[in-house]
Parts: sequence; C-alpha cells; structure tokens
Amino acid sequence: MPPRPRPSLAAALAAALVATLLVLLPGSTTAQAAPVLLSQGRPVTASSTEGAGTPASAAVDGDNGTRWSSQFADPQWIQVDLGAAARLSQVVLRWETAHARAYRIELSTDGSNWTTAHSTTAGTGGVQTLDITGTARHVRVYGTERATAWGYSLWEFQVYGTTGTGPTLPGGGDLGPNVIVFDPSTPGIQARLDQVFQQQESAQFGSGRYQFLFKPGTYNGLNAQIGFYTSISGLGLSPDDTTINGDVTVDAGWFNGNATQNFWRSAENLALNPVNGTDRWAVSQAAPFRRMHVKGGLNLAPNGYGWASGGYIADSKIDGQVGNYSQQQWYTRDSSIGGWSNGVWNQVFSGTQGAPAQGFPNPPYTTLDTTPVSREKPFLYLDGNEYKVFVPAKRVDARGTSWGNGTAPQGSSIPLSQFYVVRPGASAETINQAVTQGLHLLFTPGVYHVDRTIQVNRPGTVVLGLGLATIVPDNGVTAMKVGDVDGVRLAGFLIDAGPVNSPSLLEIGPAGTTTDHAADPTTVQDVFIRVGGAGPGRATVGMVVNNHDTIVDHTWIWRADHGDGVGWETNRSDYGFRVNGDDVLATGLFVEHFNKYDVQWNGERGRTIFFQNEKAYDAPHQAAIQNGSIKGYAAYQVADSVAVHEGWGLGSYCYYNVDPTIRQEHGFQAPVKPGVRFHDLLVVSLGGNGQYEHVINGTGAPTSGTSTVPSTIVSFP
Repeated sequence: MPPRPRPSLAAALAAALVATLLVLLPGSTTAQAAPVLLSQGRPVTASSTEGAGTPASAAVDGDNGTRWSSQFADPQWIQVDLGAAARLSQVVLRWETAHARAYRIELSTDGSNWTTAHSTTAGTGGVQTLDITGTARHVRVYGTERATAWGYSLWEFQVYGTTGTGPTLPGGGDLGPNVIVFDPSTPGIQARLDQVFQQQESAQFGSGRYQFLFKPGTYNGLNAQIGFYTSISGLGLSPDDTTINGDVTVDAGWFNGNATQNFWRSAENLALNPVNGTDRWAVSQAAPFRRMHVKGGLNLAPNGYGWASGGYIADSKIDGQVGNYSQQQWYTRDSSIGGWSNGVWNQVFSGTQGAPAQGFPNPPYTTLDTTPVSREKPFLYLDGNEYKVFVPAKRVDARGTSWGNGTAPQGSSIPLSQFYVVRPGASAETINQAVTQGLHLLFTPGVYHVDRTIQVNRPGTVVLGLGLATIVPDNGVTAMKVGDVDGVRLAGFLIDAGPVNSPSLLEIGPAGTTTDHAADPTTVQDVFIRVGGAGPGRATVGMVVNNHDTIVDHTWIWRADHGDGVGWETNRSDYGFRVNGDDVLATGLFVEHFNKYDVQWNGERGRTIFFQNEKAYDAPHQAAIQNGSIKGYAAYQVADSVAVHEGWGLGSYCYYNVDPTIRQEHGFQAPVKPGVRFHDLLVVSLGGNGQYEHVINGTGAPTSGTSTVPSTIVSFP
C-alpha cells in the first residue's frame, strides 16, 4: 500500500500565521466567548482501527500529529463519551486525506439511541466546522461512504458546548441535620449518642443514616454505642488530636448476643482510653475500624462470646492485645498491635507490627510483612475552623500506621469549598453537573435514588460518603461509573440495588481500556454493595473493575440472605465481583451469596490479600447451581486465560439450608500455571448444610459431617 500524503509543515505554519493575523487585525469586532471543548481526553470507541498506531483515542488527544483511522470498508464510526449530558454547539472534524464523502453527526443521551444532528453526502475533507444543536452525552461520526480507497481517518474529532442544565453549583455549605458535630463544651453529648443508638440499634434495613463528628479535644466519660448506619469520627489530622476517655462500643444485645449481623457502621480517627482498659468492637462485615488509637486492648467478640463473622482494621494502633475470640475471620492491614489472641478459621495480617507469626492452618494466621500497595481512605478534618478533606498518599510495601511518630501525614488537603455537598433529594443530573463543573462529591447521610448513572470522569475526583450514605439506582441503571482516568477515590458509601435489574451497580473504568494507572490508581474503600434485604433488588453483577491498577480496599458485596425481597430468583444476582483490569489489588475482599460466581478474575497479575465468602444459602436444589459438568460455581474463579495471579488467606463457606444435600465441587477454581499461586486456602461446611468435595480445582480433602472443621491447603499448586 503506497504511503498517504501528509500536510506539509509549511502549509501548517502558513495556516497558523493567517489565524494569528486575523486575531491581530485592527478594527475587528470583539468575538463572543468561545464554546468549551468537551471531548478532549474523553473515553472514545470506534467500529474498527487500521492498526495499533491509529487508535480511536488519538482523535481526541489534542495532538494534530496523531490520528484515528478505520479499516478500509463502509460503514465505520467513532464516538466519544462526554461523561455527562451537555448542550452542544459545534463539532470540528480535522480529516486526514482519507476522509468521508457521506457521513452523519449523531447524538445520544444513553449511547444506544441516536438522533442525527448533521448529515452530508458531499463531504470535502480538510477541517470542517459544523454548527449543531442538541443535548447529548455521546456524539458519533458515522461514515457511510469513503472518499478514497482507504478507510476513514481523523486527526482530531472535537465537540464543543456547555455542560450542565442549570446555574453554577456552589461548593461547601452545611452538612445537614444528620451530621452531628460535638466539641468538648457541647452539653448532653451522651444523651444525643444514646438517642441515635436507641433508634439505630436494631434498624438493620432502616432508612436512618447518622454521622458523629468530634472536634479536636478531650471528652470524658462517654460510651458511644454504635448502631446500624452510624459512623463516628474525629476531626483532627491525627487520631491523637481527639481523645475520648471512654468507649466506642459495638455489642450484640439486640440479637441475643450474636454479632454475625452487626453490619454497616464505622469508627475512624479517634484515640480511646477505654474505661475498663479494653474497648469492645464486636462486628461482622462492612464495619471498618480505621485510623484509630486504642490506648488499651480491643475485644472483637460480643458479651458472652457469641458468634461474630469477620471484620477489618486498618491504619490503627492498639497498644494492648486484640482479643479475637469468636471471630471466624478477620483482616488487619498497616497497623500496630500489642498482641493477638485466638483465631477461628482465617486471620490475615499485612503490614502489621506486632502481628502473630505465620502459622496457617494451626493457628490460622496468614501474615505478610508488608502490604504491596496501599493508600489510606480520605477523611474529613478541621483546619482551624475550616473543613477540609485529607487525601493520603500512596504507600508501597507499607508497614505500620501512616500517622504518628511525630511525622506529618503524607498526602494533600482539599477544602470543603471544592466539594459539592450532596444532600438528600439531589438528582443524578445535578450530581453529574457538579463533577463536570470540577467539584468533588461529599454525600451527607441519607438515601439517594438516582434515575441515571453518576459519572465520575474527572481525574483525581474524591467521592466521600458520611454516615453510610446510600445510593439506589432506579429503572435498572448502573448507580456509578468511573472513567478511564487517574486517581479517583471512592469511599464510605453503600450502593443498594433497585427492583429493576441493573447490569451492574458500580463500574470502575470502561470495558477494554488499556491505560496504565499505576502511578495514581483509583481506590475503592469502604464501598459496600447490597442486592436485596432492604427490599427487592436485582443486578447481574455487583462491582466491575476494568481500570488497570485499581486498589479495592475493604468491600462487602452482598446478595442478601435475610431481610425483605429475598429469594433465589427474587433478588437474583449472578456475579458479585468481576475484575477485567490488570494489576488490580484487593485488600479485604468480602463477597457473599451470589447465584453463580462470587468472584470472577479475568485480568492479569491480580492479587488478593484476604477473602471471605459464603455461597448462596438459598439454592433450591443441586440442579439450580450446576455449572455444566461441575457441581456448583466456585466462590473465586480465575479465568483459564490468566497467566499470573496470587492470593493469600482465602476462605469459602457453604450453608445450603434449603437443600443440605447439595455438593459443591470446590471453593476455588484457577488454571494450573507457574504464575498462578495461592497461599492458605480453606473451605468449611457450616453444620453439614452442604459439603465441598475439594478446596481448589480437584485438590484438597472434602469437608464432611457437621463439625465445621475446615479443609485447608497451605500452598497451591
């Protein structure tokens, strides 16, 4: 194929000179403000590419020396996703020699249904500036007839317009009535704590959401009992800036001493001097204990040592011993502890000073000296009288807390004035406008119904929830999507599936992305996914991770086994957590009860440190979970195409209480390759309600009887 001609340097310089002279001519009329370029750097797709050197992204990169070109056939198209609906005014096409004779400019709000804004059958190539009108998020050039024997080729595809449908949104502002702020002189603190606890103690699926914030200082004689959808935090830059001489307590009196349903609550950024020397934090899933300093011991069991089903500690210092007692599994990351006692099945530590030595399966300790990559959760704090959000820096091979030892915390601060403070009643359209406008998002406590996807497409955007703010997608939309951009931080909120099936509830990055985000990855921290329980809910997949290098640091992705709207088909959700991106790290991965695979890992070089799973309780019979010739779907499946993957401290449990005769082939499924490695795996039958035949693939002894003794593998292969 002969080379195609390119514009000469002289021609390009001449054009630039003419443009400059036109601007400088005296007496010219004052031009109106130019429309905003919306398309540059946005996610873009095309029907085809001529080769690897002419990708679709080259048409929106702002570089007139790079281009997209298609295969040599009709029709072909290229489309850009602007991230949010915008009022459009102009499209500029900078064609290479290989241009379109006949084409359309098409607009869409959803990427599926298109309307024509411009069409021609006499395209001349070169630079074509087209005035258009319409509101759309997606814009497409659809070529139907080529002007040359080659394909379609664009140096640049530029879309101009204005974003948002209303006035500029303000940043900052009031945090609302359910954010309760105390300082040491506030009267009646204990009474207010007790009032909220009385309301939230057993409100497992209620709509109440609360955030307690304690200004720096010392507070005496408090016992903050923490119920459902309640978060308690200090407002200092260090946990030691805010000291409670007293306790922050979670117990299980509401559930007869059983802590296995103590979900959805948190404690952060406080120092505690427990009254009797030991604080009690008897929780299970979705109840993080972050950035805490306990000047004494920490008891993770309920009063009476009833059952508890696992939890998470990060970036915390416990001066005394952590009493694990009846906790079935637990993960502790980048912390410092005075000691650890007991363990049931699966206790995992990474980067934790004072952690017990590696001992799995007896004692059941999996201990990594460091955490490969970590970045702590953003948090709200007071700088004088000004609210700011601190965004901690990434750490590599981390060990111990990110604070203390007299060193300043590493990271950056963002004033609240740069956040859109989302309050109940805010629409998805307004939320998207705020992001497009350049604001971060701070969700105040509440339940938010969204009729369209929240689009987080700006690099470095922080989305932070207070008081377990809850997002519910209506009409089967995906609740939130993150673009193919660096450094997004999602933290501290719950996504609750709606009654109309959503294809997914949270997506990190677009499908098929090839962008490297290692220098500044997206982090997903204390973001919880729920399908059913609070009412009917359906979703094909809970969370999908497409972006490379993403860190998922503590999530509970749960298809409900109790509550309202629960049944094998009623809250149908086949897959919990799907990873398509490469180099994704999960630290503290809890995924339970999905109809098919709980975890599907398709990306290369994935790593998981700690995994807790229960297979779906409510499978009606063996045939309902049959996976071709395999009995049941693995809890954690690594695709056969994957060459490198590694996991530490992974457990799967079955409790088939509808049909206890169900047999599960294995808890884990992975290709047998040198680069695919697992350490410290276990499967458990709870009370003999169903059994596993193997641990991973066809390896590992079967479970049997009713004694809940795990079958374990220390190393695979």
